[in-house]
Amino acid sequence: MKHAVVTGGTRGIGAAIVQRLRADGYRVTSVGRNRPASGDVHFAACDVSSATDVNALFATMDRVDVLVNCAGIAGSNRLDGDDALWHGIINSNLHGTYHCCKAALPLLPDETGRIVNIASVLGLRGVPDQTAYCAAKHAVVGLTRALALSLAPRGITVNALCPGWVDTDMAAMRYRELGITPAQAAAGVPSGRVASPAEIADATAWLLRPESRGITGHALPIDGGGLALP
Repeated sequence: MKHAVVTGGTRGIGAAIVQRLRADGYRVTSVGRNRPASGDVHFAACDVSSATDVNALFATMDRVDVLVNCAGIAGSNRLDGDDALWHGIINSNLHGTYHCCKAALPLLPDETGRIVNIASVLGLRGVPDQTAYCAAKHAVVGLTRALALSLAPRGITVNALCPGWVDTDMAAMRYRELGITPAQAAAGVPSGRVASPAEIADATAWLLRPESRGITGHALPIDGGGLALP
């Protein structure tokens, strides 16, 4: 049975990915800071922003077929804002992805190993009050592309998914920051709807299929056509 490690797997998109991969027959380790309410998922406590925590976690594993980096935090942030929030967002989203990729590399099998990084459409464009989050997610996209080239000789694929609005607690926080409703957010999407976490899980599962072995180094928007707007 193939082993998948999903960081940020206790809520939102990460939790949906955990459930999808379990349904697809993977043995899944869900990684997070806090144990989920449901006890039917194999859970490992870890702060991905800590290299010590991450290295200790992966030292307990003998094989990782799939690594999905979904852990991350967000928050309204400008350069004249809180330095602690800036560092927290960078550490969780970027450094956490780096630590996990680095620790997983010796455990990933050649030809069939897969890494999927959950970035964001804000890794492909800018938003003025999301300075830290945009910086972190742009860096995750760059890391994805560089690592894909590095691991191509081993046949390991590395891709990023870049969701737009998704029905999660993080989106709800952003609605409050902007003073808008979910319906107003959906009205700004060309498709007229907010994605579900299951849709991001479906895209993740697609990238893990044997038929997707030629797809690497890509940052795929899942935003209902938002980036196609002029």
